[in-house]
Amino acid sequence: MVPVADIITPNQFELGFLTGTEPSTLDSTLASVDIARLMGPGTVLVTSVERPDREPGTIEMLAVDAQGAWIVQTPHLPFKANGSGDVTAALFSAHYRATGDAAVALERTVSSVFDLLELTHQSGERELQLVQAQEFYAHPRMQFTARRVR
Repeated sequence: MVPVADIITPNQFELGFLTGTEPSTLDSTLASVDIARLMGPGTVLVTSVERPDREPGTIEMLAVDAQGAWIVQTPHLPFKANGSGDVTAALFSAHYRATGDAAVALERTVSSVFDLLELTHQSGERELQLVQAQEFYAHPRMQFTARRVR
């Protein structure tokens, strides 16, 4: 499916598997994204970017398209939530289609997903609090800013 996809949304591990690389630093992750884009998709969103030189207690998301590359850093919440990657892919695709701007789509997506995960973590439930967080999808708080890295 990758050769016919417009957008792919692997996490950092999946990006490495897909490209036969070992992305770990920002440069190596960008190089892996370039390989993935050569396979067909024009836009790549990499979730769960954990590079060794990031601030402690944080996690990042990276978006790359023909216009450039942007990264957003958020606090790392201390739990795993099944389905968060699916929500991220859906939100990013919708925001990117609506705006045509990877940086804006990334900021909106990260803001919404962070609020969803924080709400879920605070609830003590294992299931994503999708309905309870729906206002965050419609009106992201925009608490995170994308930084251009290329």
